[in-house]
Amino acid sequence: MHLFRALTVQFIAWAVAVFALLYTVTPPAGLTAVVIMQGGIAAALALAMGAPRWWIVIHLLFSPLVVGARALDIAPAWYLFAFLALSAIFWSTFRTRVPLFLTNQATARALLLTLPQDRPVHLVDLGCGTGSLLRRLAMSRPDCRFTGIENAPLPWLIAHLRNRHLPNVTIRRDDLWSAHLGHFDVVYAFLSPVPMPKLGRKAALEMRPDALLIANSFEIPGLSADRVVEGEPGARELYVYSFAGRRSNNEPAASGANAELAPVPAPVPGDAGGLVA
Repeated sequence: MHLFRALTVQFIAWAVAVFALLYTVTPPAGLTAVVIMQGGIAAALALAMGAPRWWIVIHLLFSPLVVGARALDIAPAWYLFAFLALSAIFWSTFRTRVPLFLTNQATARALLLTLPQDRPVHLVDLGCGTGSLLRRLAMSRPDCRFTGIENAPLPWLIAHLRNRHLPNVTIRRDDLWSAHLGHFDVVYAFLSPVPMPKLGRKAALEMRPDALLIANSFEIPGLSADRVVEGEPGARELYVYSFAGRRSNNEPAASGANAELAPVPAPVPGDAGGLVA
């Protein structure tokens, strides 16, 4: 749900709640009743609009938490501190729709086994967060190179400090869309469902035919994965894509900002590329 739509829902819910309690309840109810009704109306509107579940919870609790924080008489400096801290962590999440997801240990082990074992590779982690995954991969595969791209300042700083002594790890503070994927043998992405169509188009245009895109949890719509790695209990599914035979690197992207990936020929067999079960 875009920020403008979210704010619009909140304002509409406030207007409906105040009108209802002023003109349909005798005697007029207090602030607590208004806030409770406003939260319920906002959550119902978000549900009717098909918003994700977390947005419904946010709409339900937003006004009660604001009123509650006001009642606590917290010093304004703490609000500024909280805003700066959250901004440093999540940065442009409201625009990119990519929250801070961290790869768990079970999934990291599955990813490690999915990397080509017969040759060194250069892997990029799009949105590497705090860099814990890259550290584990780099220590397990010293023959390989690893690049992490992170835009949020605080996770980038943690990733940089955590991996500063590993010669085969590079951490870049950059927007993931500015990285040319043709420089890498493996592209790893743990993003969200929203940017996956765009990532699929970018990968089809830029990645080399022998390169792999490994997506954690979220598939590319309209594109069948060559292989799905489930791993041990607790591991999230990894969707493995290769683009050999799917689209020429010189072929123009599908038209329109939200166009889905164009129909593609039959995928490369799942055991191609030196993958190990």
